[in-house]
Amino acid sequence: MESVRRFSANIETLISKTASPLKPVIPVIARFLLVVTFFEDSIRIIAQWSDQLVYLERYRGFYNGANHIFLSLNVFIMCTGSLMVIAKKYSECAVAGLFAVVISQTIGYGLFFDFNFFLRNVSILGGLLMLLADSLTHNNNKRKSLFPGLPSVSRVDRSTYFQLAGRILLIFLFLSFVFAGEMTALRIAASVIGLVASAMVVIGFKAKFSALFLVLFLSVFNVIINNWWTIHHNHPTRDFVMYDFFQTLSIMGGLLLLVSMGPGGISVDEKKKNY
Repeated sequence: MESVRRFSANIETLISKTASPLKPVIPVIARFLLVVTFFEDSIRIIAQWSDQLVYLERYRGFYNGANHIFLSLNVFIMCTGSLMVIAKKYSECAVAGLFAVVISQTIGYGLFFDFNFFLRNVSILGGLLMLLADSLTHNNNKRKSLFPGLPSVSRVDRSTYFQLAGRILLIFLFLSFVFAGEMTALRIAASVIGLVASAMVVIGFKAKFSALFLVLFLSVFNVIINNWWTIHHNHPTRDFVMYDFFQTLSIMGGLLLLVSMGPGGISVDEKKKNY
């Protein structure tokens, strides 16, 4: 057991040294990846505007005019909220807007019973909660610096709970990976490894390194499984595969935020610091 601990410590040290030059840019990359699926969704809605209107009216029961408003609001909120997230301006309002878009699209397109879609969207919401926790922590630190003599009545507690909820929701993507597709030996092995790393993220044990491993895992998985660029542009599955690709990128963004922020106060890693 001691040799395993030493090996783990050596790996962590090596990863820390290798990744240290990237630390300043990790939050920037994380924020961009987190919202990239909203940009892609906006572009797709605009490019397929007529088809989207017809689908909502004929198959989802939207009145003519209501479908225009629904799509216009979604595109506006996704683009505006995503730009605000990247610029780190009014992040809490941006997260609320993007959160509302995810829920409204799930209801509007009737996707509650699409199991894989539901799990992926839950993971996206987890990434948004991580972003909200980061924003609350940042604002709280600014308050402390402005009023150093005053006791901190903080929003730290809230940010800690948001971090915990975000960690839990982020790993729902791996449930979709486990239950989707044919159960080959490779898929089973990858599922077990992914679920172990996911469990470590949830409890906050070696959370940064587990999240970094999941980012690398998803990078390979995304390129191999969601390779939409190899599908003919007229093929009916191309849009679905592309959507999955960009959603996975956004979940990777949430995991990178975890790498940058740490797991928060409600975690095994934090408890170990106090002993």
